[in-house]
Amino acid sequence: MKKHLVLLTVLLAFVSCKKEQTSSSDHKEENKSELLTKASTYFQPISSVENTNLDPEKVALGKYLYFDTNLSKDGNISCNSCHNLNTYGVDNLAFSPGDDGSLGGRNSPTVFHAALHNMQFWDGRAKDVEEQAGGPILNPVEHNIKNEKELEDRLRKIDMYKEKFAAVYKSDKEPITFKNITNAIGAFERTLMPESRFDKFLDGDVAALTAQEQKGLETFISVGCITCHNGVALGGQMFQKFGVYGDYWQETKSAKIDNGLADLSKKDTEKYLFKVPGLRNIEHTGPYFHDGSVKDLKEAVRIMASLQTNVKLSQEQIDDITVFLGSLSSDIDDEVKKSPFES
Repeated sequence: MKKHLVLLTVLLAFVSCKKEQTSSSDHKEENKSELLTKASTYFQPISSVENTNLDPEKVALGKYLYFDTNLSKDGNISCNSCHNLNTYGVDNLAFSPGDDGSLGGRNSPTVFHAALHNMQFWDGRAKDVEEQAGGPILNPVEHNIKNEKELEDRLRKIDMYKEKFAAVYKSDKEPITFKNITNAIGAFERTLMPESRFDKFLDGDVAALTAQEQKGLETFISVGCITCHNGVALGGQMFQKFGVYGDYWQETKSAKIDNGLADLSKKDTEKYLFKVPGLRNIEHTGPYFHDGSVKDLKEAVRIMASLQTNVKLSQEQIDDITVFLGSLSSDIDDEVKKSPFES
């Protein structure tokens, strides 16, 4: 009789243990599902972006132009020089050298996913990637092309471009125009939309993120980062003052004060306003901020929380958020990175 009681007790204990394990597992899955639901109210995956009407011939033409040093005065740089496709669309420099070696005054952001932003440049002076493409070409510190006609005349002398522009812009009496040049570059840039693990998570694969990445995502949401960094690009949709709760140049040890949007608008009320950058591929695109003043991503996270949300993050929170940001990384195919001028 005792023997049977002992066996029954062991059996009941085993069944109870299995129930607890199942309950714990169900609870974890429920928490993951809740986090996904919460995240989906702030973010959208790449799969939600309609990007199917791009003409392949126009994209191919845009790629030639993107890599062509003929788009700079002395032929020293191309779009790819500052927005290198081999390094996630940036050159990893605080400021980029132009055609004559002069340095620009603001950090060059990544071209990956840039088409998702509703404004371009740190001061938002271009509405889309097509308009943005023309800015550096005519900037004397960057590509240093004197005017639109100079570039048009230059490309009209190149047989390859005469053929390709005529094939893409069939209805235009003169296909090689500055507008069509920037239009083609923009078309190519609109293809630079690689999918990240975070996108897979948002599409329903909760296992796409590690436990620490999910913890970092939860912290990212709870401390208020999503106020500015939301949507499919995790930013790029609004202006925000850099230094809501303090002076950014003191916190970042910046070499100079940049007035931001006020330099363009001439309004004192718009001092230190900058376009909120998107966070996709952020772990690969340092140094950070408009002046490239911070090299370490964890330090950038700390500064952002302090200056923008008035939250002093613990080291654990900084580590978790930084790990989560790594899930936003994604790369384009090697074939896309390769210059069409390479043999």
